[in-house]
Amino acid sequence: MTEATVRERPKHLAIWQIHFPLPAIVSILHRISGAGLFLFLPFLICLLDKSLLSSDSFEGFRAVIAHPLAKLVLLGLLWAYLHHFCAGIRYLFLDIDKGLDLPCARKSAVAVVIVSLSLTVVIGGVLW
Repeated sequence: MTEATVRERPKHLAIWQIHFPLPAIVSILHRISGAGLFLFLPFLICLLDKSLLSSDSFEGFRAVIAHPLAKLVLLGLLWAYLHHFCAGIRYLFLDIDKGLDLPCARKSAVAVVIVSLSLTVVIGGVLW
């Protein structure tokens, strides 16, 4: 190689300047949503317990759910569940070698984002 073709390597990785393709972003969000669902599982089980224990505890459950911050957390968990579900179906198809070519993979990543966000808006709007 000539010296003109050799480029100096960066000393640090500027992670915020990297432009990930959409399938990579869907993959990262799939992992984040799975971790979020796992971490919030005790919170969801506690809410289920409060709602089923007695009529007084159900009123306490309704008071907790009526708070706007709790609604936002539950809306985020709804998105996490729907995104994780849709991306999981996409990965099942990739596991059986369906949609491996780049244009199809990009289209399926776009479909995951659109379907998960649309379902979140529709179901969240009904439940809000």
